[in-house]
Amino acid sequence: MSTGWEAVHLDGLEAIPVAGVVWHPVRRRLGIRAFGINVYTAEHTGGHVIEEHDETGSGAGGHEEAYIVVRGRATFTIAGETQDAPAGTIVFVRDPGLKRVAVAEEEDTLVLAIGGDPEQAYEVPPWEHYFAATPLLDAGRFDEGIAMIEEALRERPGNPRVLYNLACAESRAGRTNEALTHLGQAVAINAKYVEYAQRDPDFAAIRDNPAFP
Repeated sequence: MSTGWEAVHLDGLEAIPVAGVVWHPVRRRLGIRAFGINVYTAEHTGGHVIEEHDETGSGAGGHEEAYIVVRGRATFTIAGETQDAPAGTIVFVRDPGLKRVAVAEEEDTLVLAIGGDPEQAYEVPPWEHYFAATPLLDAGRFDEGIAMIEEALRERPGNPRVLYNLACAESRAGRTNEALTHLGQAVAINAKYVEYAQRDPDFAAIRDNPAFP
């Protein structure tokens, strides 16, 4: 293999079930630094192939995102509008603030997502670290999973989303004090995490703690 290029097959990528979808890391696998690119599949027909989210938390101006349906068929819902998307369809979401979600309508539906912030050079988004940490946490390898999220925090100090996910991991690991500290920091920066924490199963073990927000 040349050091200047590399080829991988979509079906050879790691499959990580997380956030209600199956994430197949492309950018992380190939070490791409110029733009964000990943592949997503669904756990079953009718399941999410793109989780419901917006891109306002990605970078200074938010990410523009293009979704390419490589195989199968999906239904996208963007700001309440639906779009049928058979294989070969490109769905471009120009506005980072629009909520979007996609459901797999056929077995083995696969969507390629490409994105970046038009206002600044590409930076690796922090969610990649805690998505990649999920299999470690699910396997009970808490020290390794937490270390991976801490790496994201070193890259993005004070990022409330990273602090929140670090608190989730620490709560699962039984690190109550650390979890409450980082959750409190996330809430102090963005109060929306209070609502998230109230229903997040990761905090079941510490939700009755008097210090829980």
